[in-house]
Amino acid sequence: MTQRQSEAIVLRTWPFEEADLLVSLLTREQGRIKGVARHAMRSRRRFGGALEPMTYVRASYAEKPRQELVRLDGFEILWSPLADPVDYGRTAALEFVAEVLEEALPEQAPEDAVFRLALTTIEEMRVGRVWMPVTYFALWMSRLMGWMPSLAHCTVCGLDLRGQRVWYSTASDGITCGEDRRGESASLPPGTVAEAVRFFRSTVAELAKEEWPKTRAADLRQFAVALLERHLERRIKSARALERA
Repeated sequence: MTQRQSEAIVLRTWPFEEADLLVSLLTREQGRIKGVARHAMRSRRRFGGALEPMTYVRASYAEKPRQELVRLDGFEILWSPLADPVDYGRTAALEFVAEVLEEALPEQAPEDAVFRLALTTIEEMRVGRVWMPVTYFALWMSRLMGWMPSLAHCTVCGLDLRGQRVWYSTASDGITCGEDRRGESASLPPGTVAEAVRFFRSTVAELAKEEWPKTRAADLRQFAVALLERHLERRIKSARALERA
């Protein structure tokens, strides 16, 4: 048996057997793993509030050879979403990050850049100020996973689209010009494309200094979510819940 300790983000928990919890964690060293928190539903002594989704912890756990599930021994809370006020919108935003990470990342595949992205964006999610961090996370997640198309040239004809309206479709890859757009395409105006470039050149903390109401960059957020859903090949339930906020 190998004892390990790692920074981790709690993604989800499920009831497991009688009083145990099955926990999905994104760890910095090993990527996404699953483990069993023994008696966590009966006694909160070892874990307390550390099992709340999107809590940043230092996790102690043990691995056995040829076993998929690790044994979770204890968590030290480093940051908790419950330390700040919570409402429907913030809850949905945090769930969005958890759902995308759970679906996009294979188990036991370290992704330090993704870990840092998740940590910095969830810390910027505040009541009434979730829209920019959600958009930032969605855009950068696609980029880190290799799914983000170039916004500068038409995939079909190669036309330089800088400073122009671009078109995208949920049924096909890439960005096109107006002449080559596919059926049921949506478009992004030049100002929105320029905003996307800013997101890739700025930190989430820098962008958080500005006001980002729900309407600002809403079309960019829609594009970012659509891109994730295309590559995940499924609807992101929390994205629909978030838009109702």
